[in-house]
Amino acid sequence: MTTDELIVEAREGVGHLVLNRPRAINALTPAMLRGIHEALDDWSDEGSIVRVEISGAGERGLCSGADVRALREHVLTGGDHMEFFEVEYAMNAAIKAFNKPYIAHMRGITMGGGLGVSAHGSRRIAYPDSAFAMPETIIGFIPDVGILYYLAQAPGELGTHVALTGNPINATDAVLVGLADEIDETDGEAPASQLAAWQGWIDECYATDDPAEVLARLEAHADPDANAAAADLRKRSPLSVAVTLEAIRRAEGMASVEEVLAQDLTVARHLIPRPDFLEGVRAQLVDKDRNPVWQHARVEDVTRDEVLACFA
Repeated sequence: MTTDELIVEAREGVGHLVLNRPRAINALTPAMLRGIHEALDDWSDEGSIVRVEISGAGERGLCSGADVRALREHVLTGGDHMEFFEVEYAMNAAIKAFNKPYIAHMRGITMGGGLGVSAHGSRRIAYPDSAFAMPETIIGFIPDVGILYYLAQAPGELGTHVALTGNPINATDAVLVGLADEIDETDGEAPASQLAAWQGWIDECYATDDPAEVLARLEAHADPDANAAAADLRKRSPLSVAVTLEAIRRAEGMASVEEVLAQDLTVARHLIPRPDFLEGVRAQLVDKDRNPVWQHARVEDVTRDEVLACFA
């Protein structure tokens, strides 16, 4: 079956899923999410299919994430934003529970929802040109699609740094923090780890449950890379940074991806209708002025009650 957005084919015992929106770096739409889930349901009981492989059309990457511009318009026009997340998270859970090998080719840009369609697979292949990120704090949301399950188990506080800043990491670091299993170096050598070089100050600065303390430690640290991380966090939605820290701490005690997805759904219900999501997507992807005006001026202004309300 082939559609404009998703190519679904079975060839020689392999089920192929090809995300097919190359101009949008294969950004996910509800139809694509449903198509992936339906294909997995069909292939799980099909004896002739021995494994599934997912890849992205075009040269830029596997997937840039969900089509959040469309989601923003949906919210602005009074639509039910929860339907999108319910469909997406159910598909993420189906990948994790799939009863056959699910191989993800994580070439180029693999971010946000792109990790949701790949990181839950049984074999996750990165490439030297791969760029991984959960950049949601810059658009007023949190790293979702169950990815905090892996980041919460990363060495030391590396996962906390990746989750809060949302900055891209390379293939070597994706393996280090549990988002990929291996690197295909057929066409070149993978870059060295950046996170490993930063582990000292990352562990020192992020080892707290207080987001304001994280900022204070980063800003006071002698390492200029720590100071740069603080400057990045100051650009993110203060509420999103605070909620993300709470979410990854809670994920540390969760036993499954499904538990983390349930938490993601609860947080989405609270955060998506709030001003920061609408403003963050506007600034990054609609007007592209990169100058969002957040609900809170600083992380220090976010109250503990506001954070806890997002998990109610």
